[in-house]
Amino acid sequence: MEVNAAYEKANRVTGLKGLMVLALCWVSCVPIPGAAAELELSHGQLLPGDRVLLGTVEEVRSDQARVDTGELQPRFIPMGVRQEKGLPALKPGDQVEITVNEQNLLVDVHKAGESSHHRIVQGQLAGNLETGHDKAVIRTADGAEQSHFIRPVARSKVASVPVGVDAVFLIDELDKIVDVTYGSLEAVHRAGELWKKKTPLKGNMRRVAGVIQKPMDDHTIVIRTEDGHDQPYEVRPLIRPRVKTLSHGDAAVLLLDAENQVADVAFLPNDK
Repeated sequence: MEVNAAYEKANRVTGLKGLMVLALCWVSCVPIPGAAAELELSHGQLLPGDRVLLGTVEEVRSDQARVDTGELQPRFIPMGVRQEKGLPALKPGDQVEITVNEQNLLVDVHKAGESSHHRIVQGQLAGNLETGHDKAVIRTADGAEQSHFIRPVARSKVASVPVGVDAVFLIDELDKIVDVTYGSLEAVHRAGELWKKKTPLKGNMRRVAGVIQKPMDDHTIVIRTEDGHDQPYEVRPLIRPRVKTLSHGDAAVLLLDAENQVADVAFLPNDK
């Protein structure tokens, strides 16, 4: 009897601890009314579609670190990414956390356990990007404007966001934009509408907005346009990993090149 009573007490204590942990996790995820549009993030909190890969540095050569992440091919990390932030250089044997976006491109890299100070800014682009797409002005919900340089890996993504459309920007320790995504499904639709209204420039890609009807199969994806027609398009090799994440019913904007093949895509990643 005493053994059973002790066992039941231990279960109650364990259960209470579990509930406390769940409660703390839930509270940490609840948005605070009236909070500013700028939120501090831990290294583990990222934009939708971003993910962290754990790996080991195998070799450092020619200003690049070769990292084994367990994938078929190693990752090559430019040493300048950390040097610019004043962080210690990577060396063979280091355990690292590599952050990549939904396009599988590098966002950031830190040694395991190393502190990071990413933050999120919610707002809209206040105007067109400056020449070279290396700087953007963001207008937040309270009307304030803030200027940020853009890291090279994020320039094409930021440039694809139309002025005045809700977006979420990821800012690194040097106050530079390292990633961006749309703020809502409505923002994806609005982006498509704004792109359609723009006068096409010579050499620009054609944009097709709609809803995915058939995920990518045999390098082809089917999208239903706003006129109700289903259109299949072949996907270029470099963009296939990103297009492969699209599912039936996802709102998206396909960017087609001169050969009518998908060369890029804009969408709001889902938590799947």
